[in-house]
Amino acid sequence: MDVLNIADAPAFTTKDGSEIRELLAHRNSAIRNQSLAEARVAPGQTTQPHYHPRSEEIYYILHGQGEMRVGNERRQVGPGDAIAIPPGAPHQITNSGTKSLLFLCCCAPAYEHEDTVLLDAMP
Repeated sequence: MDVLNIADAPAFTTKDGSEIRELLAHRNSAIRNQSLAEARVAPGQTTQPHYHPRSEEIYYILHGQGEMRVGNERRQVGPGDAIAIPPGAPHQITNSGTKSLLFLCCCAPAYEHEDTVLLDAMP
């Protein structure tokens, strides 16, 4: 059985600029087809617009307030909101609150830097 506590997950910065702690993926567990990570965006910060050609993502907001953009849609998000991000959909999230924006990110297939295409701006 693979169990990893968030306190034992090393932080790293993804290509889009968010701080990630990978909880479960092929790099650290028996999981092969997806990944689960905790992501943090500081107050006033925005991730760089990007998309993933292969992976679909789900963001699940745990704490804080933000503005989510997927394609040409915008929406305010907060605790309890789950956001679907299809493969190929440009997206970014902005922390619009005064505290850290904390969310879970599930990717299938698993997150890989190579599957992240950075954009100069949202279309």
